Amino acid sequence: MTDASTAPDIHERRKADHIRINLEEDVAFKALTNGLEQYFFMHCALPELDLATVDTSVRVLGKQLRTPLLISSMTGGTARAQAINRELAAGAQAAGMAMGLGSMRAAIEDRTLEATYQVRDVAPDILLLANLGAVQLNYGYGLDQCRRAVDMIAADALILHFNALQEAVQPEGDGNFAGLLGKVEAICRALPVPVVAKEVGWGFSADDARRLAAAGVAAIDVAGAGGTSWSQVEMHRAPTARHARVAGAFIDWGIPTAVSLRYCREAAPGLPIIASGGIKDGIEAAKCVALGASLVGLAGEFLRAADRDGAAGVAELAATITDELRVAMFCAGAADIAALAHTPLHTRF
Repeated sequence: MTDASTAPDIHERRKADHIRINLEEDVAFKALTNGLEQYFFMHCALPELDLATVDTSVRVLGKQLRTPLLISSMTGGTARAQAINRELAAGAQAAGMAMGLGSMRAAIEDRTLEATYQVRDVAPDILLLANLGAVQLNYGYGLDQCRRAVDMIAADALILHFNALQEAVQPEGDGNFAGLLGKVEAICRALPVPVVAKEVGWGFSADDARRLAAAGVAAIDVAGAGGTSWSQVEMHRAPTARHARVAGAFIDWGIPTAVSLRYCREAAPGLPIIASGGIKDGIEAAKCVALGASLVGLAGEFLRAADRDGAAGVAELAATITDELRVAMFCAGAADIAALAHTPLHTRF
């Protein structure tokens, strides 16, 4: 563990680095895609639908949303992150979509940073997800810290994120993932809100999903490969050439989003599955729903929209993606999200 006297400064610097690198550097996978290009809908020339009545609304984790979109967890812990989070949240409120906060460890360890995550005043109705790293359960965190994260932002659920590769290539990373599942199970049993298990860009396997479901998680965010590569983010902040080389070697590591989504849907049939990882537009969002997703998460595009155009830009981007989703549903003959979930996809191979 980092010395307590220096931990907040380290967390703030890391958060600031992550925002800057994601906005300024190429941190995409080099060759690996999210896998969704391998699927297509059978075009329906006679949908027997009125486009104006195609319904994109969905109910997830007890909240009614106008669109199955999620602003995936990104940031917090700095003044710039506070401004971005408030723009993201206001945009999410306007669009009727869900939002996850970035890792809240910084505010758990330094209460002066709590405001950088607090957005309920601008987003009273959204599905809002708190967020802590699961590995912190091996570094002194427990039910108290999880409750604090939830209470701090009046969250509807808690994300526990699993970022083994990112921790492994961070010079200051926490690499002890041993015996973690039992601690996750204890949190799931005791926390009064649902727990969402989330990867951060390399996907969950079928075995991961089975074990997490058995441990009691309420939903799984596959966060598969094909979008932002956090090993590349860490490469750009590496302190030495050796660290940079090790991080850079993993540019195409991971389970593509479409593959992880199928694995998780089959392994945990009773749970809501969130699809994220390189989602580009509403057509890919439609494919994710057809593959079994209840929500579809995007991060980088919303970050850039918030940074460039504020809440209005976030809401406009959400409306655009939702329009794409609605047209895809119309042309696939699906009147609502439930129908889309039962619409067959075809493969190009």
